[in-house]
Amino acid sequence: MMLQLGLVLSLLTHAVSIPDPRQREALIQLESSMQTGGQMVLTDAEQELDVRLFKMKQGEMARAAFPPAMHFFRARDLIRRSPIFSLLQKMPKGGALHVHDFSMVDVDWLVKNVTYRPHCYVCYTDDQSIRFLFSSRGPEPLPRCSTWILLEELRAKMINSTDLDNSIKRNLTLFTEQDPEVAYPSQDVVWRRFEQTFLAVWGLVTYAPVFRDYYYEGLTQFYLDNVMYLELRALLPEVYELDGSTHDRAWTLKTYRDVTKRFKAQHPDFFGARIIFTVHRGVNLSVMTEAIEEAMKLQSSFPDTLAGFDLVGREDSGRPLWYFREALSLPAERGVELPFFFHAGETDLEGTDVDQNLLDALLLNTSRIGHGFALVRHPVAKDLSRKRGVAVEVCPVSNQVLKLVKDLRNHPAAALMSENHPVVISSDDPALFGAAGLSYDFYEAFVGLGGIKSNIASLKQLAMNSLRYSSLSQRQKTEALVLWQRRWDKFVSEHVYQS
Repeated sequence: MMLQLGLVLSLLTHAVSIPDPRQREALIQLESSMQTGGQMVLTDAEQELDVRLFKMKQGEMARAAFPPAMHFFRARDLIRRSPIFSLLQKMPKGGALHVHDFSMVDVDWLVKNVTYRPHCYVCYTDDQSIRFLFSSRGPEPLPRCSTWILLEELRAKMINSTDLDNSIKRNLTLFTEQDPEVAYPSQDVVWRRFEQTFLAVWGLVTYAPVFRDYYYEGLTQFYLDNVMYLELRALLPEVYELDGSTHDRAWTLKTYRDVTKRFKAQHPDFFGARIIFTVHRGVNLSVMTEAIEEAMKLQSSFPDTLAGFDLVGREDSGRPLWYFREALSLPAERGVELPFFFHAGETDLEGTDVDQNLLDALLLNTSRIGHGFALVRHPVAKDLSRKRGVAVEVCPVSNQVLKLVKDLRNHPAAALMSENHPVVISSDDPALFGAAGLSYDFYEAFVGLGGIKSNIASLKQLAMNSLRYSSLSQRQKTEALVLWQRRWDKFVSEHVYQS
């Protein structure tokens, strides 16, 4: 690439009255070759489909209401009507490498399938939130949650329970029909609501029968969106039974393994799923040390299921990676392979301790960077991540909803994609944003981040990246890419000549 750049520059003269059009075209072509997918050699069919895609994108960008420039909550219905989105839904997208455990399933499923089950209790908290618990004899009062009501009895008293169901839905998602800028005027406000939704859903999804069904439904929803592989950030909570007894983390991880096996047996073209064990970054050093110790044991017991370790929670208010350096160094000190997949750079607080998480993540040998929104402000970290092949997990919808960026055309990952920095596209917490699977984020990346320059080669490269930068073994990556290529070729052949 540098040789090519040198050759182009050598053609430029220092004093010309009118620039040579050939030199201009050479520079344009050079820039194009440097973007994500720029080195990809396309088949004739792919080139034909790319022509269709380009025309679609031109039409999209000419619209008065351009979805990537709008808040996702206002743009969602426009995106759903887009022919590009329709095509992306059918496109084999490879893997989803950054998704959280209890925000992967559409809230409609939770309300209709889970809250109507027997023994489901609800409590309205003092801070205007909601909690759920399944119990055979009725839950005990909790702080801020003194009165539990059996949902079955509450619904029986109503002529129409639609309003109740809608009220529950509003507590399980950030999505709002109101003006989102008014509903969430700051990062502090939206993050408070964001964390409340996880607390609201907790008692539903950590009930053992629901836990199994929820995960299976999550795999189903991603599979239907043409995702063939998943890496799930999971807190590995204590899962409880109707009598109040609980299971430990090993049981939880084993359940993830067993449900994945069952899903694969019923969907042979689904490649699988792995778990990244997560701990909230608000804990102290002692708790983090215990978590790392347990993660190493779980890695030994479930090597094919546990992919590695990460910290979750808001970076701006949580403890930085450097605070946990002693605990996070334990695997390397003991010669234990426990890969890290750190959230880092999900912030716009330039120059703070939090802003150093990107450098510290690389010092601690992270395998990927979650979000990496601040990476373009860190030239050393950017160069290191490129040289080491550390991909950035870009989640466009999440970054916009959580108020890091307003217009997705201005997302820093646009610059990363323009220079083919290792990037994968993922959806973070789709259920909480009123989204599903990966297609919405691929749309925002393709139309918003990529602009008019991104093309079918960009999409192909991003899909392949999601498998190449996964935690799979090299042999598994090769197998997955062969399976994906077969599905890609079928997708291209089926859509290339459609009107």
